Amino acid sequence: MSTALPSLTELTEHPVVQAPMAGGASRPELAAAVSEAGGLGFLAAGYKTPEAMYEEIKQLRRLTDRAFGVNLFMPQPPTADPAAVEVYRDQLAGEAAWYEVELGDTDRSADDAYEAKLAILFDDPVPVVSFTFGCPSRRVLERFAQLGTYTVVTATSVAEAQAAQWSGAHAVSLQGIEAGGHQSTHRDDPQSDRSGGGFGLLALVAQVKEAVQLPIIAAGGLMRGGQIAAVLAAGAHAAQLGTAFLVCPESGAHTLHKQAMTDPLFSRTELTRAFSGRPARGLVNRFMREHGPYAPAAYPQVHYLTAGLRRAAAKAGDPQAMNLWAGQGHRLARELPAAQLVEVLAAELAVARDGLSADRGAAAPGMPGPAGPVDGGGPA
Repeated sequence: MSTALPSLTELTEHPVVQAPMAGGASRPELAAAVSEAGGLGFLAAGYKTPEAMYEEIKQLRRLTDRAFGVNLFMPQPPTADPAAVEVYRDQLAGEAAWYEVELGDTDRSADDAYEAKLAILFDDPVPVVSFTFGCPSRRVLERFAQLGTYTVVTATSVAEAQAAQWSGAHAVSLQGIEAGGHQSTHRDDPQSDRSGGGFGLLALVAQVKEAVQLPIIAAGGLMRGGQIAAVLAAGAHAAQLGTAFLVCPESGAHTLHKQAMTDPLFSRTELTRAFSGRPARGLVNRFMREHGPYAPAAYPQVHYLTAGLRRAAAKAGDPQAMNLWAGQGHRLARELPAAQLVEVLAAELAVARDGLSADRGAAAPGMPGPAGPVDGGGPA
């Protein structure tokens, strides 16, 4: 028997979702603070063992009784060229020698223990589960629906959003090209590197809104309440922010990573395969400049290859060889406690909405005013 599901807007007081940031930033303290403040906090299960994921869920439940989410990475097809990975290993030999560390083992599973994590979430359901790097089967999504778990599939195109709808997801998280961290495409296409493929967030929301009936969570470069108002007015039901929460004290991101967000030395972001083998947006540093041009399309093999290097650089206090994931709005980061940031965003959103309403009311008689904000409701 299926369990009645809340709508997306019933899960939170404010339309603010804290993005699941794999690698340590989205720890239970951050997710709990966001949820307690009326947003939707997320744990990132990517790269973690199933046991570690479950321990974080238990810790989060001790910190809040409000809704929260867990994000899973979808298994990746074996498309990497082993020869290209070994060439990259040779090219990184100098880095390994400099940091006195061994390069990682790339002969590892690419499924991120997906089935084992599903089994835990089926056995002990959580309020929300989202998926990155692909779309689960209809069977998986139906099982979650039966358990009362709200499901969200991350998409970067109309086709991917349609796949999420067809498979039975309850909502779609649309990731614009502005977003920090990995581009969550369902299929990694190296051709997109040369074509500059990818949609800006507002263009993506507009296209998906006309093609798909699912509630939309908009993600990519959002740092202020006024931007949240803009994506709501464009048709989204909530906004997802990652970089904005990365600098919060509750975030588990490395101190050097947090400091780099507003450091003038790191003035811009780019997409790179240098650290993981899959396009990800981060602050441009030495490692990205030197190794990005020839890093192979090989995820997660390159991620495991460079993991030790990145840890060694962090230990040495050297941000020039760390993966400093960041969205295009990183210079707007505010070092506030997560709960206070949610409150500030909500207040900014209210001001922006009032401004939109006033502008619409001031439109000339007989002339339509600017589009007003979306109510935020939507199908369950």
